[in-house]
Amino acid sequence: MHVTVPPISERIRSLAAACEPTHVSLDGSAHAARGAVDGDGRPILLVKPGDPLHGLPAGTDAVVTVDLAAGRMLGGVEHPRGLLKVHGWAQAVPPEQAREAAVAVAGRRADEALFAAVEGTPGGPRLFRVDVGYVIYLTGQESGMLDAEDYLGADPGPFPEAAERMLDHVNAAHRDGLRRAVESLTGGPAPEVWLWELDRYGATVRSGIADPVLLRIPWPSPAGDLEALERALSCLMCRH
Repeated sequence: MHVTVPPISERIRSLAAACEPTHVSLDGSAHAARGAVDGDGRPILLVKPGDPLHGLPAGTDAVVTVDLAAGRMLGGVEHPRGLLKVHGWAQAVPPEQAREAAVAVAGRRADEALFAAVEGTPGGPRLFRVDVGYVIYLTGQESGMLDAEDYLGADPGPFPEAAERMLDHVNAAHRDGLRRAVESLTGGPAPEVWLWELDRYGATVRSGIADPVLLRIPWPSPAGDLEALERALSCLMCRH
């Protein structure tokens, strides 16, 4: 059978790579969170003085649930792509790994407190990493749970950064062509069309305003490299 979408574990890892922490739940209460997701899919939290985790002694851990959210900017308006709840154990990042963790956070959202966290300023901001126990996902169309083995054992797709750049370019400069291609495929009008997701197996298009729908358009065969992905997207845009 022809595969038209990535495995769910790969899709959730790809989504996680685009996520930012919004809340962390500890001891039954939720608090605002800031940070990123590292290359292994683990949440990294920048914890400032006064945050519940801040006083946790080094070498110990705390059971937490971290909410991760990803959005997509369309025409200057952010739309939610998905929500992940990562349940696991938060532990302070060891000093020798603090710089790498800070770089991961800075790549998502810069914060001057990262410098103090790396330097280990007494009483200052700290970096925590969450070892994953399981992940609950809600993507709008699908929901479910992945255990740590399935989640951490997956990769976020072979070329996610390049795919995001291509997606942004189409949405910024070629939406008319995308609309005509979708109308040619569906045989009907396609109002307010945007490219929503792009991966080695196909493209997902978002169409509609008041009640948008997601249309999956698979490639004839999976794109094995970036050149093949570019060619598949170009063929889609030329269908009209």
